[in-house]
Amino acid sequence: MTQSTDVTDRRDDATPDRSRRGSTGVSIAAPPPRNPETENKSSGRGFTIVSWALLLIFAVLWLIPSLWAIKTSLTPNDVTALGAGPILKDWQLTLESYVTILTGGDIWNWYLASAVTSVVTVALTVLFASMAAYAISRLRFRGRRLVFALMVGGIMIPPQVLIVPVFQILGAASLLNTYWAVILPQIPAVIALFVFKQFFDGLPREYEESARIDGAGFWTIYRTIVMPLSKPIIAAMAIVTFVGVWNNLILPLFVLSNPDLMTIPVGLATVQGSYGQRLSDIQASSILGALPLVILFLIFQRRIVEGFAGSGLKG
Repeated sequence: MTQSTDVTDRRDDATPDRSRRGSTGVSIAAPPPRNPETENKSSGRGFTIVSWALLLIFAVLWLIPSLWAIKTSLTPNDVTALGAGPILKDWQLTLESYVTILTGGDIWNWYLASAVTSVVTVALTVLFASMAAYAISRLRFRGRRLVFALMVGGIMIPPQVLIVPVFQILGAASLLNTYWAVILPQIPAVIALFVFKQFFDGLPREYEESARIDGAGFWTIYRTIVMPLSKPIIAAMAIVTFVGVWNNLILPLFVLSNPDLMTIPVGLATVQGSYGQRLSDIQASSILGALPLVILFLIFQRRIVEGFAGSGLKG
């Protein structure tokens, strides 16, 4: 009698538990199992959508001024003088402004001056910055960190502050109105020194040690091992330096007064002053001045990304 009562009690206790279970044997009151892979895919998809939306917005914001400049340069001067409304309504496009700038202006002299100063500055900047960075990265001498800190501290000094001292030094050296007046002050590039230093710190030292065992000296290792391994960062810094020198307005404006030596930015400033309300000619000259940089970036954009990705500045 006691055994039958116990069995009945066990059945009564188990009945509510079975009533809470479905046909699969899983408790109905329990929450459904979570799938981490599905959640990760959902969050990743949302991040991708937001990223593309932001990229699209910034691309449109960047393209609007560029498209407006192109449209203005292709519109006759008499229409552009009337304002933005007539520029949008007029679609009788013409290349008259480009023909005027290329045939009647000094833009070819500006191209030559900008090319000479930019190429020479890039070559000397890459050479001296890499030499100094390699010495600081590899040589161990007293005050090495202090020297590097002082050099990097130059980033905090605005270039505009140094215009008057640079002008006085160049005048004392009789270098005004020469290409060297534009080239020499731009060679000490602190950012190039810092980037090269970061890149050299990440290079494996085994190659250098093997060469040193074979009898190679410091300069031989720098020339035959380090520089060939540094091609990505050399290309990146060369392009960045080239763009900076090409776009520099303040320094050439102060040290050059000879029209035959004017660079693109200085020449564009004179165009805006002489053409008055001829907005089409001004926009056409601006586009022609920026065109080499756009072509350069489109050709070497992968080099820029690879160079900075391997310089220790990523993330």
